[in-house]
Amino acid sequence: MKRLLALTLGATIVLATGAQAHGPVRLKLSLDQKLNATPDEVWSVIGKFEDMSWHPAIASVEVSGDGSVDQPEKSERILHLKSDGGDPTITEILSKWQPEKRCYAYRIEAVEVTVLPVTNYASTICVKDDGGKALVEWKAGFYRGYPNNEPPPELNDEAAMAAVNGVYQAGLDALAERFGKAE
Repeated sequence: MKRLLALTLGATIVLATGAQAHGPVRLKLSLDQKLNATPDEVWSVIGKFEDMSWHPAIASVEVSGDGSVDQPEKSERILHLKSDGGDPTITEILSKWQPEKRCYAYRIEAVEVTVLPVTNYASTICVKDDGGKALVEWKAGFYRGYPNNEPPPELNDEAAMAAVNGVYQAGLDALAERFGKAE
């Protein structure tokens, strides 16, 4: 009986320790905005991987690789962010190009967590037809900026979610200002 109790207690300790040490979970975010424009009108603005001029946080975009949407893995953009100091950048790789669906996917290849507190970030932006109006859907999956347990506040799950939400909302708000919101 003592041996069974000792084994049970030992297993409980091992499982409890493992549960605390599993690390972060993948976070997901999805935002959308219905616009007072046709899907093709909106796609003509946001459907160019090499052009992020529609987003208010982007100062300029530098395209490297061959910039080809036919071979997505060879298309890379460096986003130069508007900033009061320094030159913060985000390097992204096009991972899927589907113009017939008005959709593309990309992933962040390089970013300082002080600029955007995320790691292993992948995203999709699509323009869908919703009764003749454009519905922009922007989705992402990512991990917080600090991969271990007990992250500092600026690199925890909440900071990562807030940062990505802020980027997406700013972009969607800029589109709503440009095209108007649809009811």
